[in-house]
Amino acid sequence: MNLINMDSENRVVLNVGGIRHETYKATLKKIPATRLSRLTEALANYDPILNEYFFDRHPGVFAQVLNYYRTGKLHYPTDVCGPLFEEELEFWGLDSNQVEPCCWMTYTQHRDTQETLAVLDRLDLDTEKPSEEELARKFGFEEDYYKGTISWWQEMKPRIWSLFDEPYSSNAAKTIGVVSVFFICISILSFCLKTHPDMRVPIVRNITVKTANGSNGWFLDKTQTNAHIAFFYIECVCNAWFTFEILVRFISSPNKWEFIKSSVNIIDYIATLSFYIDLVLQRFASHLENADILEFFSIIRIMRLFKLTRHSSGLKILIQTFRASAKELTLLVFFLVLGIVIFASLVYYAERIQPNPHNDFNSIPLGLWWALVTMTTVGYGDMAPKTYIGMFVGALCALAGVLTIALPVPVIVSNFAMYYSHTQARAKLPKKRRRVLPVEQPRQPRLPGAPGGVSGCGTPGSGPHSGPMGSGGTGPRRMNNKTKDLVSPKSGPLGASIVAMSPRTMLDLNPALAMGKPTFQPRIPTPLAATPPPPASSAGGLTASGIGASGATGATSAPQPAAPPPSIAVSTTASVGKDLGISTTTTTAQETSKKAFL
Repeated sequence: MNLINMDSENRVVLNVGGIRHETYKATLKKIPATRLSRLTEALANYDPILNEYFFDRHPGVFAQVLNYYRTGKLHYPTDVCGPLFEEELEFWGLDSNQVEPCCWMTYTQHRDTQETLAVLDRLDLDTEKPSEEELARKFGFEEDYYKGTISWWQEMKPRIWSLFDEPYSSNAAKTIGVVSVFFICISILSFCLKTHPDMRVPIVRNITVKTANGSNGWFLDKTQTNAHIAFFYIECVCNAWFTFEILVRFISSPNKWEFIKSSVNIIDYIATLSFYIDLVLQRFASHLENADILEFFSIIRIMRLFKLTRHSSGLKILIQTFRASAKELTLLVFFLVLGIVIFASLVYYAERIQPNPHNDFNSIPLGLWWALVTMTTVGYGDMAPKTYIGMFVGALCALAGVLTIALPVPVIVSNFAMYYSHTQARAKLPKKRRRVLPVEQPRQPRLPGAPGGVSGCGTPGSGPHSGPMGSGGTGPRRMNNKTKDLVSPKSGPLGASIVAMSPRTMLDLNPALAMGKPTFQPRIPTPLAATPPPPASSAGGLTASGIGASGATGATSAPQPAAPPPSIAVSTTASVGKDLGISTTTTTAQETSKKAFL
């Protein structure tokens, strides 16, 4: 019997999220400096009635936490999200880096997802309209907004910026975005068409020469061609719009330095500046012999296509995919360069072993071009090996190129699919989500003078029949997770142990007792001499002390008006008897119960 009591005292019950777990106290001591290793009955979440600790946490994660204490191996449950698992481990005082290797890849997936969402936040793909407070904070006049002293320029500046930089903020912004895309497309189309021979106007010179017989003759000489004059006017109109757009966006930008160093904006104002430089060169440097070479710098106008990224989320995702796949692309280029150098050298010497009058590989640099074309599976056919050894080297070069390119490409494709899928998911999420208010958990009341437990319960382990609950009983008995007997068997189911405890605290700790909540009355000193004599009662009557001693019921006499109870304990006993359908009869019975209690 003593062994059974010792085993029950060494066990502890943990109620986590409504699911009860039972383990040994020594098990929780295996991992020191954690929340479960410092459990004491003085904690606010300890229930002395049920003899258990209650934690309002996720029960599924706690099952793995408790298993970690038992086995020393921390596994990740696949039915919970990674951030929730980290929050639970932080609450229990455990290190998330102790997750087993078999679960590590699954556990760390949420970190990649969080990085992806952070990148999408920086790309500003959301079309949700910001509030006035957010706009004031973004443009730096938050103090004026709170004071209510916003000027007309501070009010117009965010609107102008939204019109020219956020195409989906309003219908007017969409119209301006369409106009901007139209001028970009016309400018690029004009830049390409003016190089077509049918779109150019020849420059003809009338040259007069003397013939052999001494007469003068003349002929027309076409020295060069220029683009049609219409393309010049088209370029003027397009660049006038681009100049106006840059100036407006720069003036209304919330941060001038961020605007200047933006890569898309750098392309924009360099391409626009190249138009004006080209005009100056045609005006003052057209007589130079190599003046046509200066037109090469106007090719930067093609880079205006990157301005479309402000109007297309797909282009933003594509550019971000290349940024995220920089390591894979670097690895791909490294393997290509390594293979090109190796196979170019091999094919050069392979073609020189056998007699080959039509050898195309006169040097290793020429072999580099052939190896690049072969490894990328392009195969122009301008150079080809003629010997058998050279053909064998060419076959190995083609196979190596296929494997080299095929290995890193799936990683790049998966990055694009990841960004695109998250973008589509964010677009379908509701813009306004319900806020959950943080509510502080209520703490159990403590009476003054109590060291840490409930007042009136005594210290744990005291009393003749001490148990986990304290004085006066052996503690609650666990019977199928129910507290059938709340007190010691010697006191009866509703005996002196309930009376001995503070009733108010008992009801606060255990809401189940509140169904028959007694009435508490203050202690009123009443002289015993003023008590009227007790009337005669039947032999089968039952006194209040009998309720606490034996718990039996019997016939009672007609109820008499009761005097004010002299103590809280007596009033509680009387209320319990009233709830059981048993009425108290005399004041003497109340005094007898008081003496028994004392």
